[in-house]
Amino acid sequence: MSPNGSATQTARPQGRSQEEEQRLYRIGEVARLTELKPFVLRYWETEFPMLEPVKSSSGHRMYRLEDVDMVLKIKRLLYDEGFTIAGARRHLREHKDGAMEHLNAGNSSDGAAQLLSRKMLLDLRDTLRAFLTLLERR
Repeated sequence: MSPNGSATQTARPQGRSQEEEQRLYRIGEVARLTELKPFVLRYWETEFPMLEPVKSSSGHRMYRLEDVDMVLKIKRLLYDEGFTIAGARRHLREHKDGAMEHLNAGNSSDGAAQLLSRKMLLDLRDTLRAFLTLLERR
């Protein structure tokens, strides 16, 4: 207990309660949350060593919150940023903990501007692909 009589809590990522951090998700729940098929999640487990959900006593895959976060990172790298599986694996291995430190080390406005310009480029790419699809139909 702290001097003011309240219990101290360990630092958690913002907005997450202890129950959320300890909750386990079945593969179907993760598939719905991430909008991926369960077979994709099972395949990614073989390709990305950093993605390893725990197995229940009955053999079911149980994903922790950090596993769900990793699935979302992998999905972003593969689907949004156009990485290959090998490239995404290498990127995740090289930027294991350094990604957030890199953003925090720089000026916060530079980091925000960089994220904004990246988002704008990804949106522009998607728009151009849509236009290309329309033109190819003619």
